[in-house]
Amino acid sequence: MAETKRPGQGKDAPAPAERRAWRAAFLFSGAIGLLLLSPSFYMLEVYGRVVNSRSGTTLLMLTLLLALAYAVLEGLQWARQGALRHAAEGLDRRLSERAYAASFRERETEARTRGLEDLSVLREFLGGPFFSGLLDIPMGLFLLGMIFWIDGALGWFAALSAALQGLLAYLSQKAAGESLFRAGRAGREAREFVRGALRRQEAVRALGMAEGLRRRWEGLHTETLKHQTLAAEYAGAYASLSRAAQIVSGSLILGLGSWLMLTGEFSRDAGWMLMASILAGRSLAPITQAIAGWRKIAEARDAWGRVREFLARDSEPAAGMSLPPPKGNLAAEQMTVCVPGGEKPVLRDISFTLPPGSILAIIGPSAAGKSVLLRALSGAWPCRSGAARLDGAELSAWDKRELGPHIGFLPQNVGLFAGTVAENISRFGAPEAEKIEEAAELVHLREMILSLPRGYDTEIGAEGAALSGGVRQRLGLARALYGNPKLILLDEPDASLDTEGADALARALRIMRGRGAAIVLVTHRKRLLSIADKILALANGRIMRFGSREEVTSALFPAAAAAAAQRS
Repeated sequence: MAETKRPGQGKDAPAPAERRAWRAAFLFSGAIGLLLLSPSFYMLEVYGRVVNSRSGTTLLMLTLLLALAYAVLEGLQWARQGALRHAAEGLDRRLSERAYAASFRERETEARTRGLEDLSVLREFLGGPFFSGLLDIPMGLFLLGMIFWIDGALGWFAALSAALQGLLAYLSQKAAGESLFRAGRAGREAREFVRGALRRQEAVRALGMAEGLRRRWEGLHTETLKHQTLAAEYAGAYASLSRAAQIVSGSLILGLGSWLMLTGEFSRDAGWMLMASILAGRSLAPITQAIAGWRKIAEARDAWGRVREFLARDSEPAAGMSLPPPKGNLAAEQMTVCVPGGEKPVLRDISFTLPPGSILAIIGPSAAGKSVLLRALSGAWPCRSGAARLDGAELSAWDKRELGPHIGFLPQNVGLFAGTVAENISRFGAPEAEKIEEAAELVHLREMILSLPRGYDTEIGAEGAALSGGVRQRLGLARALYGNPKLILLDEPDASLDTEGADALARALRIMRGRGAAIVLVTHRKRLLSIADKILALANGRIMRFGSREEVTSALFPAAAAAAAQRS
């Protein structure tokens, strides 16, 4: 079994460029924190030197130094933001490829795209200005230490103020966290509901379901808004308390310093007391910012936790063996197949062989397991026991990148993608014009494609929305036949075809059979059954009949076979 690697281990470790970007961001943050002290030292020098000496030259030089410090400060802040952006992009590049591959192996439908979405949230958070401000928190602690150096009592007062800010942050998250969780869940349900309605908008309009579906969506949307409002109210209340505490702390530290001076317990001059007040405000500012944006921090923290969990539970399969191109000898050996994530077998003890240059038609009632059998034969669904073999090698043992070009597959829903006609036919690989033209001509689609506004470069939209059902079906067939594959698996390939399209499909299958392909198709149409060499009849996940077309039709449909014999 392949070892599961966690983020931060092995190939998931940060690249040198990413590590350099993080180091630069933290170093810049330290320098920025020191430069933020410039106004305080400027004030001290003005009170300590300029006021006493009345030297205009000293004031001018101090002012120029302050202007230079501000210029450097702005440059460092710009550089830090760039370093964080590069670091965030490095993290995204490091994990996005694994997250994309894991999405196809994920069993839970809702979690399939969550990994990539969470990575996007992390990239925006880490590369954004808010996280840049959070890096000033260590400097805030350093400034707190400076207040202790100025005076212990003032330091403890600033520390208690910081603790109060932290307590408010904790209470804010505790109060609003549950509401945010519920709002996120309701929001996801509402979005998925809308997507489902849009995918089936023809049925929605025809059946007059729009109003009922709107009420259902409105209920989910209202639930989302209710919890978001509650969370925002909690966050707003605690943010207001935090700002008030910060303002009051800045004033009270001056009052405390003045009291200490009056009692003789503050040995420094008034400038240091003013500096302690300014430093207190500086040290508390990052904490206040964290409280004001605690929701962003919570979302990023949760996103990172989900990414780690998502990648940790994904077991990346070992690369398959590199094998010679297949000839098309297909064999099913006592295959028992379950729906991924399920326990109950859908197919049981399926065994048959199909040599190259043969067409096998699979028939059977609904829910017999026909589509499941095609998925198992393609290697998309694993077998609980038994195996599907191509040229004697188990399909799971093949390197999928090497095997893919030799397999043609057409599912029931066709499954086209947003892109051009050429990209969909060529499976989004390196397009070869000659092979694309050949596949389109096989299913008699070339003339229709050339009639489109941009021909093969026409964008078809998600799911081929810009095309009719019949054209989508033929385009899916062209994709399945692209590159002359040796194993062709078609699920109801003539479901949306007119007579002309069905004739073109039958001709294409005869041509591919003549080229030595093993063809397996699910159908009940006489036109396609008539060209099949063998028929496999499924019922309740088991093989009821398997043999030549004549043998199976004679056994299952004796009256029709007798009539056909009389006509002949």
